[in-house]
Amino acid sequence: MRVDRIRNFCIIAHIDHGKSTLADRLLERTATVSKRDLREQYLDGNAIERERGITIKAKAVEMLHTIDGIDYQLNLIDTPGHVDFNYEVSRSLAACEGAILLVDCTQGVQAQTVANFYLALEGNLEIVPVINKIDLASAQIDETLLEMHNTLGIDPDEVIQVSAKEGKNIDLLLETVVKKVPAPTGDPTAPLQALIFDSVYDEYRAVIAYVRVRNGTIKHGQQIRMLSTDKVFLVEEVGKFKPGMVKGTTLTAGEVGFVIAGIKNLRDVRVGDTVTLKDLKVDALPGFREPLAMVFCGIYPTNNSDFATVKKSLERLSLNDSAFTFAPETSQALGFGFRCGFLGLLHMEIVQERLEREMNVEVLQTAPNVTYEVVRRVKAGGEETVRIDNPADLPEESMLVAIREPITRVSLIIPSDCVGGIMKLCLDRHGEFRRQEYLSPIRVMMTYDMPFAEIIYDFYDKMKSFTRGYGTMDYQILEYRKADLVQLNILVGGVSVDALSSIVHRDKAEHKGRRVLQILRKEIPRHMFEVALQAAIGNRVVARENIKPLLKDVIAKCYGGDISRKRKLLEKQKEGKKKMKNVGNVEIPQRAFMAVLKADQED
Repeated sequence: MRVDRIRNFCIIAHIDHGKSTLADRLLERTATVSKRDLREQYLDGNAIERERGITIKAKAVEMLHTIDGIDYQLNLIDTPGHVDFNYEVSRSLAACEGAILLVDCTQGVQAQTVANFYLALEGNLEIVPVINKIDLASAQIDETLLEMHNTLGIDPDEVIQVSAKEGKNIDLLLETVVKKVPAPTGDPTAPLQALIFDSVYDEYRAVIAYVRVRNGTIKHGQQIRMLSTDKVFLVEEVGKFKPGMVKGTTLTAGEVGFVIAGIKNLRDVRVGDTVTLKDLKVDALPGFREPLAMVFCGIYPTNNSDFATVKKSLERLSLNDSAFTFAPETSQALGFGFRCGFLGLLHMEIVQERLEREMNVEVLQTAPNVTYEVVRRVKAGGEETVRIDNPADLPEESMLVAIREPITRVSLIIPSDCVGGIMKLCLDRHGEFRRQEYLSPIRVMMTYDMPFAEIIYDFYDKMKSFTRGYGTMDYQILEYRKADLVQLNILVGGVSVDALSSIVHRDKAEHKGRRVLQILRKEIPRHMFEVALQAAIGNRVVARENIKPLLKDVIAKCYGGDISRKRKLLEKQKEGKKKMKNVGNVEIPQRAFMAVLKADQED
């Protein structure tokens, strides 16, 4: 296919705005998939994607369409919609020249709509604005067009109105994409430059890299080199997605396809990396960076004998997810487990769900926490800055100079009558107000700078509660900023439980500690001796609860006789309890750890 007849584009939208349904209609209209084989959410192959109605992994498909007697090759790259996968979205956009901006006219412009729009603008993509679900009785077409104009500066006359479910105006959309989206630029004879925008691991074929060729040509038998790792591989197969993988001979400038080169380790194929030939020296395509895990938690087997099974399951998951990291760790309370890193909360939920459903293993997950920058003194003199992802790794207070926490820019789009409640919620979470903008008389966009740790627990749920389900949010990490943070330790029977320790703001430490102790007092069973529960900052105890001991009436058999006999039995019991307290261990059931995870959500 000639380069001037190729169109590379993607669909960007907020979650549940009909992106996957629109992709289905495009596949159907271009006869890429027959009606007999077509199913809903065709490009979303994972069961979790289909159940949740979200796209987790990027997909690519080549469609052939004829307009005015000319055949065009339309390469659609389906992008993830959630903020956790923002980097993958940016790399998918970098592989395109145009983007369909899809807005649900029953919901209007949402937070991630705005975020993805500006991401596309930064990539110099041609925007094709579309509103969806015009067939519904609850459609608010005029209001949505007004919001798109006020928020994004889009001319209402340029917006295409479609119904992805019924297939209305799909032909007009395809024609607009061909006319408006520019053809790719690139020279098939130039040195090879190809962008990796995603990759998957196949049990039989090893790593399959999804690439967009900028310049040059990739073909079977060539030796290719990854610029970020400088590793060389032999190309075994190239091809295109139609929508399944179809083997071809070459991939030339402007085309999208896959490359199989016997790559055994997924971490050798990094999203955003540049591929070239072995002996060529070319510049890397812009925008590449290492995916950094921002949320961490401990994952432990519910049964210690399942440690090897959990390790094997995590290794299998990491083969298909280069952003997921794990390393072994040991907890005094939970035994042997793993410290796992994720891009965000949704990423963490997906990994845990896949562990339980696909790998059939039961695990216990500790409370999620974020990474912190710690400035500490070193013995040789001076200071050094390190990043920690486990509260137990925080240095002693005497060695500590400062703690910096990650700050996010949070964008909230809410009904205008909910402004007061949302402002109070954000201020309670140490939010700093930035700006407020009315999208329409009934909807407003608010922007706050907020600690990342304050939004990873239950902020989204509470925001949805305040806005009666109509609010949406989007966030991006800005920087690490110094804050008054302390390590909150939980002691059970005088012994610190590392799995329950956390890093919190000093003004919230006492409240958080008391709340955790109240939950533990209910969940830990009573012992034959009194158990002290304490929350401490360093050596200072800020909260305490006691679990009363089980009592045995040792003088029940003394129905008569001298009082000294009763006193003797009571003293003997007292000494026994004292001895038991010194040598006895407090057993903390696993349900207690699960209950503590909900401590913040029940406040």
